[in-house]
Amino acid sequence: MHDDVYQMYLEEVKRIPICTPEEEQGLPGLARAGDQAARQRLLEGMLYYVIELAGEYKNSGLAMGDLVQEANLALLLALDEDRGGAFREQVRILADGRIQEALRLQKQEKQAEEEIAARVNVLKDISKMMADELGREATVEELAEKMKMSVEEIKEIMKVTLDAMSVEPSIGF
Repeated sequence: MHDDVYQMYLEEVKRIPICTPEEEQGLPGLARAGDQAARQRLLEGMLYYVIELAGEYKNSGLAMGDLVQEANLALLLALDEDRGGAFREQVRILADGRIQEALRLQKQEKQAEEEIAARVNVLKDISKMMADELGREATVEELAEKMKMSVEEIKEIMKVTLDAMSVEPSIGF
């Protein structure tokens, strides 16, 4: 469905005439001065350009719809604040920055998820091992000591595991 919406968006954008170089020069000043028709024309006429910018990051890990959204936000930012230079270049710089930041955040989130998954797996293994050794389930304090972590950290890992179990019933501890 996500791809269908994006394809519909592309079809709509193809129907809008792109801005001429003259419009790209004159419309930003008019739009910033409050001319709503100039603002609307500039925003619509630059949509194909922001799709091209987003396309440069295709297969980078973010969906095209997300990439286009970041580039569209850059277009709005460029329109709202004159940063000097050609408008097209302002949009490019802002789009690159927004997309790179989105990619960085996505990478950071993925690393955090992988770290949490690894901790959950280690806790499961140590918990099983201690249960075998003790003949009973280990307490949170015993697990914390064995894993050289705080009780709060162990509880947080257990909470993540319980949250996952409520979503995926096949996950057990």
